[in-house]
Amino acid sequence: MESFTVEDLSFDERGLIPVVAQDYRTGEVRMLAWANEEAVRKTLETGYAHYYSRSRKRIWKKGETSGELQRVLEVRVDCDGDALIYIVEQEKNKACHLGERNCFFRRIDGSKVEKPLPFEALPRLQEVLEDRVKNLPEDSYSAKLIKEGPDRVVQKFGEEAVEVLIALKNGKREEIISEVADLLYALVLNLTTRGVSITEVTEELIKRMK
Repeated sequence: MESFTVEDLSFDERGLIPVVAQDYRTGEVRMLAWANEEAVRKTLETGYAHYYSRSRKRIWKKGETSGELQRVLEVRVDCDGDALIYIVEQEKNKACHLGERNCFFRRIDGSKVEKPLPFEALPRLQEVLEDRVKNLPEDSYSAKLIKEGPDRVVQKFGEEAVEVLIALKNGKREEIISEVADLLYALVLNLTTRGVSITEVTEELIKRMK
């Protein structure tokens, strides 16, 4: 594949290029903004997302006032060289200036998006469980298991694993789906109580891919 540089990007007549910020951990689109050549270079040089404000007509570093920094792990360019994706780690988990985790929190009819997409499910579940481990709310089933001790948390995973095996043996589709969902919950709970992120596990899987 031919090498590609910032000079090869196709900026529009204003000298700008659209940039999508995509979360490395969850895969969700955090925001869309614009960058000029200097902003792209600053992003590559510093490792933090820089954009160009069309209203203020200046370069800005994401999170420079709010603390919501975006650490850029990778910059991807589309096939025509006229759009970018910043693969980011959102440091405080709220990318939108309105206080939402991403800027695309509304549907076209104005209703609020409440549920994550399927590919976000496990890392978003872990966010919830990290909160349960930290705060142990009284009305939480997960907190109840945690309070019962690490052996009980492991035992729960074992119980769910057996139920998955039975479901697979029975071959009933809906039963398999339900039991595997329970197993994944128990697995992420175990990982969370031991300080292992689901991202670390999936990164290990990626290493094994041919």
